[in-house]
Amino acid sequence: MRINPQLMEKIQESLSSVLPITAIVLLLCITIAPVQPGTLVLFLFGAVLLIIGIGLFTLGADIAMTPMGSGMGVHMGRSRSMVAALGAAFLLGVIITVAEPDLQVLANQVPSIPNLVLILTVAVGVGLFLLVAVLRTRRKVRLARLLLVFYGLVFLVAFLAPKDFIAVSFDSGGVTTGPITVPFIMALGVGMASVRSDKGATDDSFGLVALCSIGPVLAVLLLGTFYRPEEAAYVSAEVAQVLTTRDAAVEFLHALPHYAQEVGVALLPICGMFLVFQLFTRRFKGTELLKVISGLVYTYVGLVLFLTGVNVGFLPAGQFLGATLAGGAAPWLLVPVGMVMGYFIVAAEPAVHVLNKQVEEVSMGAVSQKAMRLGLSIGVALSVGIAMLRVLTGVSILWILVPGYAISLALTFFVPPMYTGIAFDSGGVASGPMTATFLLPFAMGACEALGGNVMTDAFGLVAMVAMTPLVTIQVLGLSSQLRKKLARRHIQLRVERVDDGILYYDT
Repeated sequence: MRINPQLMEKIQESLSSVLPITAIVLLLCITIAPVQPGTLVLFLFGAVLLIIGIGLFTLGADIAMTPMGSGMGVHMGRSRSMVAALGAAFLLGVIITVAEPDLQVLANQVPSIPNLVLILTVAVGVGLFLLVAVLRTRRKVRLARLLLVFYGLVFLVAFLAPKDFIAVSFDSGGVTTGPITVPFIMALGVGMASVRSDKGATDDSFGLVALCSIGPVLAVLLLGTFYRPEEAAYVSAEVAQVLTTRDAAVEFLHALPHYAQEVGVALLPICGMFLVFQLFTRRFKGTELLKVISGLVYTYVGLVLFLTGVNVGFLPAGQFLGATLAGGAAPWLLVPVGMVMGYFIVAAEPAVHVLNKQVEEVSMGAVSQKAMRLGLSIGVALSVGIAMLRVLTGVSILWILVPGYAISLALTFFVPPMYTGIAFDSGGVASGPMTATFLLPFAMGACEALGGNVMTDAFGLVAMVAMTPLVTIQVLGLSSQLRKKLARRHIQLRVERVDDGILYYDT
């Protein structure tokens, strides 16, 4: 049987993404942070599932999620009825958010508010901000202005919200822009912008994920302010007792049906929307339709394997490693170890592969996948290092987020608009399930070992992972702009010398 060459290419890419973090964890386990053999076996099994799962998911996103989102975006962009386009955007935002598997995890972390209330509130927040994003694209409003206004509102509400809810609220922005939401919403933005012929169309291809990341933050802050709960507790996951490799395999087999159902429920509304869209527009025909259906199958199987791998294998390993390092003789090692893990782990986020590819295509190579990977890796490394400092010191997250967002918003006035959209989209994409199921448990395990407050000191890591790429990607854009100016100045000097009758050559 001949294996799909595209699938093999995707699996090779995922292998190169997952291998570094696997090697780092193995090195830690045999040096400064020894773990129980059962935990290590679960981690290695999980790494195998991650490699296969990411490969299947990225292939499915390429041949199904991206064409579906782009097709719907084109029709929304061409719609003559603004009310119909905005209504469709709100409905899409609500349905996709409720479908996001990571949202249920967030709801379980905030037991003082009923799960259904929290999920619906966050979904409405995303729906409203997707509506705003569509309106911005159609009215050609500069993204930087909206970001300045809405983040100003977010921090104003944050100062009024209960202390225990601030970190969780900012984390919710990263959790809800997960592996199902991001490919679809990004493609939706590209599709809407593609129907325009003006020079700003490329810039407006990005920014939908950025705005949709604000909705959950504002929604949970307002909800926390309204409910005024006495406390927001978190119950950490139990580490399974594994004695043999067969026990490890049984753990994954027991978890597989749960995540198969979870992903099925998540993808079902999107499939329903696509069915309605296809019946009304007949956009996809023959082999195109079959290709989209096969892509949805790849996406489903890939996400099931990925979520099973990270939740059963990576989550307990992260929690155990964090606790071991924090409880050792040198807890300050949390900072450099966290930074190294953050640098490599972002490459294993499924949606990051989708973002990097789409950025390179839309920018026609001006922003390469290599540059995006470097910018994201540096940003996430810095954010995890700062998060570990918070675990060690207990400093309020607002002392980090306020100046961080102030710098990122100030940069929007100096960099090309396209880089602003890419940077703020990158923040939501970088803080995906790998962060939530490995780095966050790592911080929580360390915080519990040090006797800190998990809700205020460990939570917030996802928020910081979402924040630092805003700065690093925009700095990348600023340096690119400066290089272009220097190149133009160099050419101008050469022309002036020729005009003065001086023959000039570069050596």
